Amino acid sequence: MFYYLLKYVLLGPLLRLLFRPRIEGLEHVPASGPAIVAGNHLSFSDHFLMPAVLKRRITFLAKAEYFTGPGLKGRLIAAFFRSAGQIPVDRSGKEAGQAAIREGLGVLRKGELLGIYPEGTRSHDGRLYKGKVGVAVMALTAGVPVVPCAMIGTFEAQPPGRVVPRLHPVVIRFGKPLDFSRYAGLEHEKAVLRAVTDEIMYAILSLSEQEYVDQYAAVAKAEEAEKAERAQKERRFPRMPLS
Repeated sequence: MFYYLLKYVLLGPLLRLLFRPRIEGLEHVPASGPAIVAGNHLSFSDHFLMPAVLKRRITFLAKAEYFTGPGLKGRLIAAFFRSAGQIPVDRSGKEAGQAAIREGLGVLRKGELLGIYPEGTRSHDGRLYKGKVGVAVMALTAGVPVVPCAMIGTFEAQPPGRVVPRLHPVVIRFGKPLDFSRYAGLEHEKAVLRAVTDEIMYAILSLSEQEYVDQYAAVAKAEEAEKAERAQKERRFPRMPLS
């Protein structure tokens, strides 16, 4: 009930009024039955804008940190995500990934739409990063189509670290459903999972026209953080020239 209250009364109309998103390819989202909507992830606002434009309810696998934040702000965010029916996902370790897949398959078995960001985290620089194979495992195990989706302009509207979004044109573009029935029964083959995931990421890339990086976003973030820390140390303790 709270999901529909947000979508049609509280949040949805406000988002449409402020951002006036242009929607392309909405007819590609199945009107009924289970399907995965796999999109790029540029901004915190992606969680709200995509559901606001879809005709059907969609359940996202949301990172567990949204449900465990400290203080009043953390409790409010957790209450919001729980009320909207979103599923917390622990992203630390292989077992956590298996739990996320089980939760996602549960949504699909009920004949619902499942939303997932194959990159596993928000892009920190607006580029598209390598996808994780969990989306392929779920698509092949459940035997469902994958609808690629591109969020365009949300990075400029609300880049990482910005709390209040700025007004910026937003386009939400859906592509034709991808059918992977030719791989039925091969959901345990690593090479097949990688091929399916790469096909999904290429479809997202074609829609978003982002620059692609063949590296996991979390790894790229960690490397940049390490470089920044090293540069800060060098500024604080500069090397003395040898005489």
